[in-house]
Amino acid sequence: MRILPRSAFARTVALIAGLLLINQVVSYIMVGLYVVKPSMQQISSVVARQVEGVLTLDQWLSDSRLSMPEKRDLARAYTAATGIKLMSQNEALQQGLTQTTGYSFLSSEMSRLLGTDAEVRISQGKNYQVWIHTEGMPDYWLQMELDSFDEARFSPLLFYLILIGILSVLGGMLFTNWQNRPLKALQAAARKIGRGEVPEQLPERGSTEVIAVTRAFNQMSKGVQQLEQDRALLMAGVSHDLRTPLTRIRLATEMMPPSEDFLAEGIISDIDDMNAIIDQFIDYVRIDTSADNETQNLNYLIEDVVGHVPDTWKSIITVNYQTIPDVPVRAISIKRVLLNLLENAERYGRQRIQIDTGFDVDEQQVWFSVSDDGPGIPATDVEHLLLPFTQGDKARATSGSGLGLAIVKRIIERHRGHISLGRSEQLGGLQVRVELPVSSSAGSAP
Repeated sequence: MRILPRSAFARTVALIAGLLLINQVVSYIMVGLYVVKPSMQQISSVVARQVEGVLTLDQWLSDSRLSMPEKRDLARAYTAATGIKLMSQNEALQQGLTQTTGYSFLSSEMSRLLGTDAEVRISQGKNYQVWIHTEGMPDYWLQMELDSFDEARFSPLLFYLILIGILSVLGGMLFTNWQNRPLKALQAAARKIGRGEVPEQLPERGSTEVIAVTRAFNQMSKGVQQLEQDRALLMAGVSHDLRTPLTRIRLATEMMPPSEDFLAEGIISDIDDMNAIIDQFIDYVRIDTSADNETQNLNYLIEDVVGHVPDTWKSIITVNYQTIPDVPVRAISIKRVLLNLLENAERYGRQRIQIDTGFDVDEQQVWFSVSDDGPGIPATDVEHLLLPFTQGDKARATSGSGLGLAIVKRIIERHRGHISLGRSEQLGGLQVRVELPVSSSAGSAP
């Protein structure tokens, strides 16, 4: 299981997020040490002076000879002027002491300033209320309101730091996505070339490095396209040059005397084989385009191909049709696939050929399979049999150009489909399964 991101986009976003997280933590610590802490200390100093005044007044009243009513009036006047309320333990509990929160930092700072143990608690309402309990007045609690204490709250600071971090990460993601957009276009174009398609020239945009890569890719794409065109032209020229002498040989053979009929038939059969091989070469290098696509139902194409097989075939063909949707295909190419598969099954099978069709709802793919009752192909030879100019010497036969299944694979891949070879469970021979996507956007032929 991989924890670290693998794509460049994910790595860039992770790097930006990590740096921002470190920056936010450092900023939070720095603000706490150099902004919040000094403010707390300043507030504690102001409150401590007021508490010292209350303690001094309490000590003076205890030593003075004033009457009790006079002492109470003087204490009320002082507390009203300073905004400090003096409450007993029971009164403090009734006023909400149990709903307060103790702060160890403020308690230690207040103890340091007063020179005696002190406990500081804070309750939040419309305004912040500070509750102070000291050893100098063990039976009482001092309460005062601080309007300015709201400026030292941590919540807005934390909220703004998180907001800045989220916005920075989103901005980094947008920037990284913009940077990677040319690379995604390169990836899509490279996949088209891998499927035998000819992609359009990519726009040169992005960083200088990406522009250089895009320019090199466009040059390579032009080279591949030119090479494909040269190969098709070469094959067309070679096939034309070969058919001309073959035609002359055939005409000369047909004019041979009847006594040479056996020899003439052998020569004509060899000429037909050579023409078939030339046709296979042309089929292999032919470039289909998306303009050739039409929405077709494979059941109708299979019925058409099966209905036109030669009468000389010895195998009995059975077709099991299932209800399937239409797919965008080049009909002539799919018919070539079906005919090639049926010819292989007829050549290497014994007496039976079975064709099945179906629709995979989950994968949104239409499929068909061609099975025979021949000896099959060893598993070690399956992957090599789809390569060009690879014959089934080690599997089932030695004749042919070795392009039959290669042509099938090339056509199916250009339709963005998939071909697989295996053993038929019903007939015991080779089974070739072809899958074609239903969606035209994901499955049309190039």
